Amino acid sequence: MSTPEPAVDDLLRTLAPQVVGVLTRRHGDFATAEDAVQEALLDASAQWPAEGLPRNPRGWLLHVAGRRMTEQVRSEQARRRREDLVAGQVPADRLAAPPADAEDDGARDDTLTLLFLCCHPALSPASAIALTLRSVGGLTTGEIARAFLVPEATMGRRISRAKQQIKSSGVPFRMPERGTSEWAVRLDAVLHVLYLVFNEGYASSSGPDLRRVDLSREAIRLTRAVHALLPTDAEAAGLLALMLLTEARGPARTGPDGELVPLAEQDRTRWDAAAIAEGIALVTAALPRGPVGPYQVQAAIAAVHDEARTAAGTDWPQILALYGVLARISDNPLITLNRAVATAMVDGAAVGLALLADVPPELADHHRLYAVRAYLHELAGEREAAVADYRAAARRTASLPERHHLSLRAARLAAPGGEASADDGPVHGAPARAASADSDQPPEALR
Repeated sequence: MSTPEPAVDDLLRTLAPQVVGVLTRRHGDFATAEDAVQEALLDASAQWPAEGLPRNPRGWLLHVAGRRMTEQVRSEQARRRREDLVAGQVPADRLAAPPADAEDDGARDDTLTLLFLCCHPALSPASAIALTLRSVGGLTTGEIARAFLVPEATMGRRISRAKQQIKSSGVPFRMPERGTSEWAVRLDAVLHVLYLVFNEGYASSSGPDLRRVDLSREAIRLTRAVHALLPTDAEAAGLLALMLLTEARGPARTGPDGELVPLAEQDRTRWDAAAIAEGIALVTAALPRGPVGPYQVQAAIAAVHDEARTAAGTDWPQILALYGVLARISDNPLITLNRAVATAMVDGAAVGLALLADVPPELADHHRLYAVRAYLHELAGEREAAVADYRAAARRTASLPERHHLSLRAARLAAPGGEASADDGPVHGAPARAASADSDQPPEALR
């Protein structure tokens, strides 16, 4: 996609999943519909900024994408058979194409259905993320490839495989029935994919930048759409709250040269007060509604951090209690890391270090473990151990800002007269990112 005006770009991203959904519902061919809509988006991004918006942008996209879809079908070797198939699937009232600017009275918003399709549990997290960003987020393959630092051809193959998997699985384009176990599993998968997209944007796992703001904003936009479609779902509200409360600190997380600024050192006047207020309101309303889930609890933890006017004023006992709740709901190794930090802040570094004595195997070589352990050694005044662990963490992370930060902390401690300082904070509060692509946990040890 070219670089249309921001308002046009936002409109296209909003309309893209709706148009894909309508065409998929009509023709039952998600892969072809998705390709056709991508071409229509390209046409719109070139034409609309120059000629102005059509009276009915959604109808315009439907008309152009429908035409592209027909052209794609006709280009196939089995031209006549495929044309018959498509024509046979077109409802009687759709056999005559409506004018480009005509209102589509029978259309409905299929965004949530499309999200459920793209985040199907049969897909790997990496495939679901890529497919969601392209089909629901309206990003081009090139944009997604650049966001994840992979060649465009690689990302293109990943998306093609995902679409083929959906086609082969025979997953129908429909929502599972609400209240069923299938509904719960599928919604969990949708929220998890959005959570992974946000985490990659908030704390990039590799590359020169600490954050990829475009990804975190896209995750917030899509999660906001899910919350609007499911306003009574407490976990959807909790996830949106978590994202807003975490992203609110984003501007203060980096210095002038892109260096990492730990939570304890951040200029809190730069935090986004409006986002914090919205996040707190969301989680405050969601928690009593229940059932309480991991996103709501994580949002509550983020809210405690955001409500502290100073680092010293952080209510660590409340955070530790919330981590206890989180561990009971959804324990994983990264929660253990976060609990260790919170425990150290309440009961002392030695107690926190004791929690790390038996770490799960999947974390044994992860840089988050070394970063947290280094910080706790630093708190305990164990300089040599802290330096060794900071250096080990720096060697293992693929994020350059984190590597620089960890190396600098090791150098300061190793220098003659270097002192450990609890107030500096380690990578304190940064997203305790996943040890693998599909395990994750937002920030506590490296916010």
